[in-house]
Amino acid sequence: MTLISKNKTSLPYDITKATSIFEYSKSLLGKTLRDFVRDDYEPKKGKGSLGQMVENIFFLLETNNYAGADFSEAGMELKCTPLKKSKQDNYLIKERLVCNMINYCDVVKDDFEHSHFYLKCQLMLLLFYLHQNNCDNLDIEFIFSVLWKLPKKDLLIIRHDYEVIINKIKQGKAHELSEGDTMYLGACRKGQKGDSLMKQPNNPDIDAPRRAFCLKMAYMRTVLDYVVKSGKNAVSNVVGAKSELVCTNALLKKPFDDILLARFNPFLNMPFEKIAKRKKVDISNNPKNKFAMVANAIVSSTKCPNVNRSEEFLKAGLTMKTIRIQTNGIIKEAMSFENIDYIEVAECENWIDSRLYELFSSRFMFVVFKEQTKNKEDYVLEDVFFWTMPQKDLDWAEKYWNHIKDNILANHISEEYWWKGTDKKKFHVRPKAQKAKDLAPTPNGGRAKKYCYWFNNDYVREIIDSRNIERNNG
Repeated sequence: MTLISKNKTSLPYDITKATSIFEYSKSLLGKTLRDFVRDDYEPKKGKGSLGQMVENIFFLLETNNYAGADFSEAGMELKCTPLKKSKQDNYLIKERLVCNMINYCDVVKDDFEHSHFYLKCQLMLLLFYLHQNNCDNLDIEFIFSVLWKLPKKDLLIIRHDYEVIINKIKQGKAHELSEGDTMYLGACRKGQKGDSLMKQPNNPDIDAPRRAFCLKMAYMRTVLDYVVKSGKNAVSNVVGAKSELVCTNALLKKPFDDILLARFNPFLNMPFEKIAKRKKVDISNNPKNKFAMVANAIVSSTKCPNVNRSEEFLKAGLTMKTIRIQTNGIIKEAMSFENIDYIEVAECENWIDSRLYELFSSRFMFVVFKEQTKNKEDYVLEDVFFWTMPQKDLDWAEKYWNHIKDNILANHISEEYWWKGTDKKKFHVRPKAQKAKDLAPTPNGGRAKKYCYWFNNDYVREIIDSRNIERNNG
């Protein structure tokens, strides 16, 4: 969609210059559209209506259905994106940034540089607003404005993400797309279950759910973090460059995944203690996280103390996890994740918008150590691979989340109500807090013991078994 003014010379900004439009946008901050609306204006309704109203009321422009960037003469897209408030009164990203719908049959015809996404979204004016339930669009308050140009390094990763998505569509696998396939650019579901499906190329027998290109929530968090730290009115720069794992020049030659996996190759089948010595990791005190310390040293080459807090991992929502396999094939430990935010679960209306969906549908890098002699703790580095939870397991995760939500709403926040590891349902809930008095707020105004999301041991074993089959067929 483009924007067309009846009289461009009378506009309070230069429609041909992104910086002029950005400067003008600052006058919307701390205000609502009601402060600018004409008495005769008829409010829009439905999804996407807020953006149209901002165009009409604030920017004094009419809209049409042209598929280019909104401010086409300035080469800039306008995006309005919601924030929410945390318990600590901080601003949080509410949802991924949807960029444009994917037409499976058309998108395969364009390379990245000629795609609608690239032509529209390489430069964006982002207007962050505070989401409030049942709030009239005219009364929504705008909080931040940022002129965001996708950094060159990010574009290299996004270009590869785009190619991953397009290649899957070309293979007739649009119905198997997942946000976990990629790093920054996702193919997110649009609409609800039961909505009409779309035709896809090279697979006339299977239609695919509607999807759109989006910048993932994890990526948008880094944008918001930059805006907050830079001041309310920001022009983009490189985020988190000090903690980068891979430089721009390296990404010009190889994809991010290949670069990281190559760092592990010299250490495959090497004893854990020998790797620690080679990488100068002190494990003399037998720290509990010694396997993660060693894996971290291999990935980061000591540049980043925690790869899960590196620029690329944060932007991608990517998580590195270590797995230990005993000689009998049993996984040493279940896999823990973050504590359950009881209020977030209770207030979230849709599984796909939940924190758990984001967490489980994101990508993982698993680093596998295998014991060689029973009870000798003589582990070697056996394998490293990237993994995304398949849809059939995400369906189980949705049941898991609904069960958690029902119990939270009923104020049944106790171990007796949660799924247990012995239930063999792939996931379970149990504490991870070190202190029993460590409590978290609940929706009814009380406080309850902290509980955590977990993968069952046997589910981790399933993941490893699937990986081994893949390698053997490889």
